[in-house]
Amino acid sequence: MEKTPKALWGDCLHLIRENVTEQQYKTWFASIVFEKYDEEKQTLLIQVPSRYVYEYLEQYYVTLLSKVLCRCFGKNVQLNYRIVVDKAHKLTVEEEGSEPVNIERPQETTRGNKAPTTLDAAVPQDLNPQLDIHKTFQTFIEGDSNKLPRTVGLTIAEHPGKSTFNPFFVFGPSGCGKTHLINAIGVRCKEMYPQKRVLYVSARLFQVQFADATRQNTVNDFIHFYQTIDVLIVDDIQEWATAPRTLDTFFHIFNHLFRNGKQIILASDRPPVDLQGMKDRLLTRFACGLIAELEKPNVQLCVDILHAKCRRDGLKIPEDVIQFIAETANGSVRDLEGVVNSLMAYSIVYNSNVDMRLAERVIKRAVKVDNKPLTVDDILERVCDHYNVSQQNVFSKSRKRDYVIVRQVSMYLAQKYTKMPASRIGQLIGGRDHSTVIHSCSAIEQRLKVDKSFSSELSSIENSFKIKKK
Repeated sequence: MEKTPKALWGDCLHLIRENVTEQQYKTWFASIVFEKYDEEKQTLLIQVPSRYVYEYLEQYYVTLLSKVLCRCFGKNVQLNYRIVVDKAHKLTVEEEGSEPVNIERPQETTRGNKAPTTLDAAVPQDLNPQLDIHKTFQTFIEGDSNKLPRTVGLTIAEHPGKSTFNPFFVFGPSGCGKTHLINAIGVRCKEMYPQKRVLYVSARLFQVQFADATRQNTVNDFIHFYQTIDVLIVDDIQEWATAPRTLDTFFHIFNHLFRNGKQIILASDRPPVDLQGMKDRLLTRFACGLIAELEKPNVQLCVDILHAKCRRDGLKIPEDVIQFIAETANGSVRDLEGVVNSLMAYSIVYNSNVDMRLAERVIKRAVKVDNKPLTVDDILERVCDHYNVSQQNVFSKSRKRDYVIVRQVSMYLAQKYTKMPASRIGQLIGGRDHSTVIHSCSAIEQRLKVDKSFSSELSSIENSFKIKKK
């Protein structure tokens, strides 16, 4: 039975989900609504929740959209958008997407149901380097944690295979920017030397390709293909630790490239000495060039990265929110970008300003940390539960004693356990001004000095936070 256009769009979303992170999918694709497909005109109309989402898709995901549309609907499908400009009044406008990219369907007769790979390149000049063109040196912000790797990477990009930095082995924890840096090297090298065969490949994809070649008895062709590369960039090589046959094959590829002056760039989440399961003959080759560590970015570098992203994407995020994100994003560039994308998506969908309260809510959902900092919402929720008072009553103008004490305790604990100024705390707790917060904190401090019962009660609330007192 032939699939309906709506079902084909469902297939498109499934393919997209396999090629982006879960956070990216939820932010930019999950809210898309299929409207109609005109088979005669070969046009597909989808609805997006805002102009910002439309512009972002067109800027960053147009190639991916073209590929999945080609796979599911056929060649030359024109993607059009219906943009919601006023949700309250259900007003929309239609915009045409970019011209469809002319992408041929993969030849199912030769590869069955397998995805096309770089091994399918018919002639050398057709090689797709598999680089992310958005990950460049211009967007790789320099700081104390990445200055050496960035400087060395730039030198390699401008003089591939001709420096003592071969191979270039970069390592560091997840989210520190390894993939961005090695992509930037490839992009810069390709800009300066268009004729060079540059290839970025993940260790996992390399392993899958090798397994396919083994089943099809084409291992020699597989090795020959990789021996033609001028700049080989392999990401996440720690995944080969339990794949001895893959390692043996890569050993021969490595030796050939190295002897012929070709540049090799490797990335891992740990240094060579900690890559257990790999033979010494390979580890000594990994270490014979330059080993550089990428550390997690400190708070200042995170702030600089966020400022750069705001300038690049035309975003407006308050300075206190930027500082808060930088301090709580666990030193991960990936988390920083995920939080900002989520902030903008929430702001657009719910038509709200990007402020500290929204940032706190997004951080709770987007960032996994062991010792997550308390937020004003956390404190309010716990104090209201303790006194059995609703937040709506706390935010009201009522001077009822029960509401006032909850208000004052919440302000006192917020000042104690968060880094927010009194003015911000007041805004988040019923829209009070900073003088109210200062008065509340003073009142609680005075009461603690003379009321042992109240002091014990407050300690009970603090213990429920499962954090130590400052």
